[in-house]
Amino acid sequence: MTIAYFDCFSGIAGDMILGALVDLGVDVKYLKNELKKLPLTGYDIEVKQVECNHIAATDVTVTVTKKQHQRSLSDIIDILRRSTLDSRVKTLSQNIFSNLGNAEAKIHHVDIEDVHFHEVGAVDSIVDIVGSVIGMTSLGIDKIYCSALPLGHGFISCDHGILPLPAPATVELLRGIPVYTVDRRQETVTPTGAAIIKTLANQFGEMPPMKIRKIGYGSGKIKSDYPNVLRVFLGELENLSRKKKTQKKKKQ
Repeated sequence: MTIAYFDCFSGIAGDMILGALVDLGVDVKYLKNELKKLPLTGYDIEVKQVECNHIAATDVTVTVTKKQHQRSLSDIIDILRRSTLDSRVKTLSQNIFSNLGNAEAKIHHVDIEDVHFHEVGAVDSIVDIVGSVIGMTSLGIDKIYCSALPLGHGFISCDHGILPLPAPATVELLRGIPVYTVDRRQETVTPTGAAIIKTLANQFGEMPPMKIRKIGYGSGKIKSDYPNVLRVFLGELENLSRKKKTQKKKKQ
Protein backbone atom coordinates (compact mmCIF):
# COMPACT_ATOMS: atom_id res chain seq x y z
CA MET A 1 0.00 0.00 0.00
CA THR A 2 1.43 3.38 -1.04
CA ILE A 3 1.15 5.94 1.73
CA ALA A 4 2.20 9.55 2.29
CA TYR A 5 3.19 11.08 5.62
CA PHE A 6 2.86 14.86 5.91
CA ASP A 7 5.49 16.16 8.32
CA CYS A 8 4.16 19.66 9.07
CA PHE A 9 6.91 21.00 11.35
CA SER A 10 6.55 24.44 9.72
CA GLY A 11 2.82 24.27 9.06
CA ILE A 12 0.78 23.60 5.96
CA ALA A 13 -0.71 25.63 3.10
CA GLY A 14 -2.11 24.85 -0.32
CA ASP A 15 0.98 25.99 -2.23
CA MET A 16 3.26 24.04 0.14
CA ILE A 17 1.28 20.85 -0.50
CA LEU A 18 1.43 21.37 -4.26
CA GLY A 19 5.16 22.13 -4.11
CA ALA A 20 5.91 18.99 -2.07
CA LEU A 21 3.94 16.80 -4.49
CA VAL A 22 5.81 18.21 -7.48
CA ASP A 23 9.06 17.64 -5.56
CA LEU A 24 7.99 14.01 -5.11
CA GLY A 25 7.72 13.59 -8.85
CA VAL A 26 4.39 14.90 -10.10
CA ASP A 27 5.06 15.96 -13.69
CA VAL A 28 4.51 19.71 -14.06
CA LYS A 29 3.36 19.42 -17.67
CA TYR A 30 0.84 16.74 -16.69
CA LEU A 31 -0.38 18.87 -13.77
CA LYS A 32 -0.90 21.93 -15.99
CA ASN A 33 -2.68 19.90 -18.67
CA GLU A 34 -5.02 18.39 -16.09
CA LEU A 35 -5.80 21.81 -14.62
CA LYS A 36 -6.70 23.02 -18.13
CA LYS A 37 -9.68 20.66 -17.90
CA LEU A 38 -11.23 23.20 -15.52
CA PRO A 39 -13.32 25.92 -17.21
CA LEU A 40 -11.05 28.46 -15.56
CA THR A 41 -8.77 31.09 -17.08
CA GLY A 42 -6.72 34.08 -16.03
CA TYR A 43 -3.77 32.47 -14.24
CA ASP A 44 -0.21 31.24 -14.76
CA ILE A 45 1.70 28.60 -12.80
CA GLU A 46 5.42 29.01 -12.11
CA VAL A 47 7.44 26.14 -10.66
CA LYS A 48 11.01 26.66 -9.50
CA GLN A 49 13.61 25.16 -7.21
CA VAL A 50 14.47 27.24 -4.16
CA GLU A 51 16.58 26.87 -1.04
CA CYS A 52 15.02 27.29 2.40
CA ASN A 53 17.65 27.38 5.14
CA HIS A 54 19.92 25.09 3.11
CA ILE A 55 17.09 22.69 2.24
CA ALA A 56 16.27 22.34 -1.47
CA ALA A 57 12.52 22.66 -2.04
CA THR A 58 10.01 23.22 -4.82
CA ASP A 59 8.09 26.48 -4.94
CA VAL A 60 4.80 26.65 -6.84
CA THR A 61 3.37 30.11 -7.47
CA VAL A 62 0.00 30.79 -9.06
CA THR A 63 -0.17 34.27 -10.58
CA VAL A 64 -3.57 35.75 -11.40
CA THR A 65 -3.41 37.43 -14.83
CA LYS A 66 -7.04 38.52 -15.09
CA LYS A 67 -9.38 40.08 -12.53
CA GLN A 68 -11.46 37.46 -10.75
CA HIS A 69 -14.85 37.81 -9.07
CA GLN A 70 -15.93 36.40 -5.72
CA ARG A 71 -17.29 32.88 -5.93
CA SER A 72 -19.86 31.02 -3.86
CA LEU A 73 -19.64 27.31 -3.10
CA SER A 74 -22.17 26.56 -5.86
CA ASP A 75 -20.02 28.56 -8.33
CA ILE A 76 -16.98 26.45 -7.50
CA ILE A 77 -18.92 23.17 -7.55
CA ASP A 78 -20.26 24.17 -10.97
CA ILE A 79 -16.71 24.78 -12.24
CA LEU A 80 -15.71 21.30 -11.03
CA ARG A 81 -18.77 19.60 -12.49
CA ARG A 82 -18.31 21.23 -15.89
CA SER A 83 -14.67 20.15 -16.00
CA THR A 84 -13.46 17.00 -17.74
CA LEU A 85 -11.38 15.94 -14.75
CA ASP A 86 -11.40 12.38 -13.43
CA SER A 87 -14.51 11.73 -11.31
CA ARG A 88 -12.44 10.95 -8.20
CA VAL A 89 -10.57 14.25 -8.51
CA LYS A 90 -13.88 16.08 -8.87
CA THR A 91 -15.41 14.38 -5.81
CA LEU A 92 -12.43 14.94 -3.51
CA SER A 93 -12.07 18.57 -4.61
CA GLN A 94 -15.78 19.16 -3.98
CA ASN A 95 -15.45 17.61 -0.52
CA ILE A 96 -12.58 19.95 0.34
CA PHE A 97 -14.53 23.03 -0.72
CA SER A 98 -17.64 21.82 1.11
CA ASN A 99 -15.66 21.44 4.35
CA LEU A 100 -14.22 24.90 3.83
CA GLY A 101 -17.66 26.36 3.09
CA ASN A 102 -19.19 24.78 6.19
CA ALA A 103 -16.43 26.23 8.36
CA GLU A 104 -16.86 29.74 6.89
CA ALA A 105 -20.67 29.53 7.24
CA LYS A 106 -20.42 28.56 10.90
CA ILE A 107 -17.92 31.30 11.72
CA HIS A 108 -19.99 34.04 10.06
CA HIS A 109 -23.43 32.63 11.04
CA VAL A 110 -24.70 32.53 7.46
CA ASP A 111 -26.13 29.89 5.16
CA ILE A 112 -23.43 28.03 3.26
CA GLU A 113 -24.74 29.36 -0.06
CA ASP A 114 -24.30 32.90 1.25
CA VAL A 115 -20.60 32.33 1.85
CA HIS A 116 -18.39 34.14 -0.64
CA PHE A 117 -14.96 32.67 -0.51
CA HIS A 118 -13.00 35.88 -1.18
CA GLU A 119 -9.33 34.80 -1.09
CA VAL A 120 -10.20 31.12 -0.95
CA GLY A 121 -12.50 31.43 -3.95
CA ALA A 122 -9.75 33.07 -5.97
CA VAL A 123 -8.11 31.22 -8.83
CA ASP A 124 -4.91 30.51 -6.93
CA SER A 125 -6.74 28.63 -4.16
CA ILE A 126 -8.82 26.65 -6.66
CA VAL A 127 -5.60 25.66 -8.42
CA ASP A 128 -3.93 24.75 -5.10
CA ILE A 129 -6.83 22.53 -4.02
CA VAL A 130 -7.60 20.82 -7.32
CA GLY A 131 -3.90 20.61 -8.19
CA SER A 132 -3.14 18.91 -4.86
CA VAL A 133 -5.83 16.29 -5.48
CA ILE A 134 -4.52 15.73 -9.01
CA GLY A 135 -0.99 15.35 -7.62
CA MET A 136 -1.93 12.85 -4.91
CA THR A 137 -3.96 10.82 -7.39
CA SER A 138 -1.14 10.73 -9.94
CA LEU A 139 1.31 9.50 -7.29
CA GLY A 140 -1.02 6.59 -6.53
CA ILE A 141 -1.32 7.41 -2.83
CA ASP A 142 -3.72 5.00 -1.11
CA LYS A 143 -3.61 6.46 2.40
CA ILE A 144 -2.49 9.75 3.94
CA TYR A 145 -1.09 10.24 7.43
CA CYS A 146 -0.29 13.64 8.93
CA SER A 147 1.60 14.97 11.95
CA ALA A 148 0.09 17.29 14.56
CA LEU A 149 -0.15 20.85 13.23
CA PRO A 150 1.79 23.84 14.64
CA LEU A 151 -0.29 26.98 15.18
CA GLY A 152 1.26 30.45 15.13
CA HIS A 153 -0.23 33.56 16.71
CA GLY A 154 -0.83 37.24 16.04
CA PHE A 155 -3.22 38.87 13.57
CA ILE A 156 -3.76 38.84 9.81
CA SER A 157 -5.41 41.31 7.45
CA CYS A 158 -7.91 39.87 4.94
CA ASP A 159 -11.18 40.71 3.17
CA HIS A 160 -13.02 40.18 6.46
CA GLY A 161 -10.78 42.75 8.19
CA ILE A 162 -8.24 42.05 10.94
CA LEU A 163 -8.56 38.48 12.23
CA PRO A 164 -6.69 36.60 14.96
CA LEU A 165 -4.34 33.75 14.15
CA PRO A 166 -5.05 30.96 13.67
CA ALA A 167 -7.84 32.29 11.45
CA PRO A 168 -11.33 31.38 12.77
CA ALA A 169 -12.10 29.22 9.72
CA THR A 170 -8.83 27.36 10.22
CA VAL A 171 -9.63 26.67 13.87
CA GLU A 172 -13.09 25.40 12.91
CA LEU A 173 -11.58 23.05 10.33
CA LEU A 174 -9.08 21.73 12.87
CA ARG A 175 -11.69 20.43 15.32
CA GLY A 176 -10.65 16.93 16.37
CA ILE A 177 -7.17 17.26 14.84
CA PRO A 178 -4.06 17.31 17.10
CA VAL A 179 -2.42 20.77 17.20
CA TYR A 180 0.17 22.61 19.29
CA THR A 181 1.24 26.25 19.60
CA VAL A 182 4.55 27.64 18.37
CA ASP A 183 6.16 31.00 19.09
CA ARG A 184 5.78 32.39 15.57
CA ARG A 185 3.84 35.55 14.81
CA GLN A 186 2.59 34.33 11.45
CA GLU A 187 -0.01 32.13 9.79
CA THR A 188 1.47 28.65 9.90
CA VAL A 189 -1.72 26.81 8.89
CA THR A 190 -3.93 28.42 6.25
CA PRO A 191 -7.65 27.66 5.74
CA THR A 192 -6.82 26.08 2.38
CA GLY A 193 -4.10 23.87 3.87
CA ALA A 194 -6.35 22.90 6.78
CA ALA A 195 -9.25 22.04 4.45
CA ILE A 196 -7.10 19.86 2.19
CA ILE A 197 -5.46 17.86 4.96
CA LYS A 198 -8.66 17.54 7.04
CA THR A 199 -10.50 16.10 4.02
CA LEU A 200 -7.80 13.81 2.68
CA ALA A 201 -5.87 12.57 5.72
CA ASN A 202 -6.88 9.19 7.10
CA GLN A 203 -5.01 9.57 10.38
CA PHE A 204 -3.14 12.19 12.42
CA GLY A 205 -0.22 11.61 14.75
CA GLU A 206 3.19 9.97 14.56
CA MET A 207 4.65 8.53 11.39
CA PRO A 208 3.44 4.95 10.89
CA PRO A 209 5.91 2.13 10.19
CA MET A 210 6.83 2.66 6.56
CA LYS A 211 9.51 1.99 3.98
CA ILE A 212 10.46 5.44 2.63
CA ARG A 213 10.78 5.67 -1.15
CA LYS A 214 10.90 9.43 -1.73
CA ILE A 215 10.88 12.66 0.25
CA GLY A 216 9.45 15.90 -1.12
CA TYR A 217 9.79 19.45 0.16
CA GLY A 218 7.29 22.19 -0.66
CA SER A 219 8.32 25.77 0.00
CA GLY A 220 6.17 28.33 1.81
CA LYS A 221 6.19 31.99 0.84
CA ILE A 222 7.12 33.48 4.23
CA LYS A 223 10.87 33.97 4.66
CA SER A 224 12.07 33.05 8.13
CA ASP A 225 15.07 31.97 10.17
CA TYR A 226 13.79 28.37 10.12
CA PRO A 227 13.09 26.13 7.09
CA ASN A 228 9.56 27.14 6.06
CA VAL A 229 8.82 23.96 4.14
CA LEU A 230 6.34 21.10 4.20
CA ARG A 231 8.02 17.68 4.15
CA VAL A 232 6.13 14.73 2.68
CA PHE A 233 7.37 11.14 2.88
CA LEU A 234 6.18 8.74 0.19
CA GLY A 235 6.55 5.01 0.60
CA GLU A 236 5.06 1.67 1.53
CA LEU A 237 3.19 0.86 4.72
CA GLU A 238 5.08 -1.71 6.78
CA ASN A 239 3.19 -4.39 8.73
CA LEU A 240 5.59 -4.88 11.64
CA SER A 241 3.40 -7.42 13.43
CA ARG A 242 3.37 -9.64 10.33
CA LYS A 243 7.15 -9.25 9.99
CA LYS A 244 7.69 -10.28 13.59
CA LYS A 245 5.49 -13.36 13.13
CA THR A 246 7.43 -14.30 9.96
CA GLN A 247 10.79 -13.85 11.71
CA LYS A 248 9.55 -15.91 14.67
CA LYS A 249 8.49 -18.77 12.37
CA LYS A 250 11.88 -18.72 10.61
CA LYS A 251 13.67 -19.00 13.96
CA GLN A 252 11.48 -21.97 14.91
